[in-house]
Amino acid sequence: MPESSDFDVLVVGGAGVDTIVRVERLEIPGSDSVGVPPVHDYAGHTGSGVALGCHRLGLRTKFLDFLGDDPQAELVLAAFRRAGLDFSHLVSPAGTPRGVNLVDADGLRFSFYDGRHPADLRLPSDFYLPFLERARHVHLSITNINRDMHQDIERLGATSSTDLHAWDGVNEHHRHYALRADLVFLSAAGLGGRPEEVMRGVLAGGRARLVVATAGADGSYLLERGDTEVRHVPAVDPGRPVVDSNGAGDAFVSGFLDSWLAGRPAEECMLAGSVAGAHACTTAGTHGGLIDAEGLAAGLAAVRTDRSQRRS
Repeated sequence: MPESSDFDVLVVGGAGVDTIVRVERLEIPGSDSVGVPPVHDYAGHTGSGVALGCHRLGLRTKFLDFLGDDPQAELVLAAFRRAGLDFSHLVSPAGTPRGVNLVDADGLRFSFYDGRHPADLRLPSDFYLPFLERARHVHLSITNINRDMHQDIERLGATSSTDLHAWDGVNEHHRHYALRADLVFLSAAGLGGRPEEVMRGVLAGGRARLVVATAGADGSYLLERGDTEVRHVPAVDPGRPVVDSNGAGDAFVSGFLDSWLAGRPAEECMLAGSVAGAHACTTAGTHGGLIDAEGLAAGLAAVRTDRSQRRS
């Protein structure tokens, strides 16, 4: 670990703008158009969610990325300023990444992500090293701009994490990140009913200490190095209606990291992630309802009390 850790978490990559379109169902209607509620733009994408979530929980957080020189970048920068998030960026001529997310009446979503950064675009080491040298933990979004950082992360002794999202267990772009991170998060959505096989493959082929697969309303799954069985953690009732699942996975990661960096056992970290992720689903938009430290503590206490009463 770096001798002077000014940052608990350094998040690299994954800033952009999400356009949220609310629809009744995630399907193409029979006509060529349909009226929808007001369409809104949000500072979004996965790196923003993890960075804002960690910052909201009180972790000393730094965020690095490319943005364009465009109105979308101004929207992102303004949102980070309002939140007090420490963010530094370089300008990409390709512009600021955008996504369009359809959200149905039950809060489920489907995303169109433009991934506009050129495949060979990288953050230069003279830009990221001054921050990496002061970071305790690094979270890398799978946006390619940071894929050359692993050697420096390992050399400096920081721990690392990544979120593979809906990886199919095969794609080599995702595998690159999966095999170099200490903590690996992914969604079970793209695994075709074989999360355990993929999770064991990550541990067997890489350096990960643990792998977490989230499964929405079905809860989440944990496999630590040396485990003989995958552990299942039931989903948490957020206590309010689910209106939008955008950012729930990022909130899970930030809740998990908050507990993990505090030295908590992995199962406690899973519960913290579950509470943070469930809370994020109760507000519309991207990263608009991230839980704070007080809310997380209250949510954890409520879940523990509820589960204790059910066992008695």
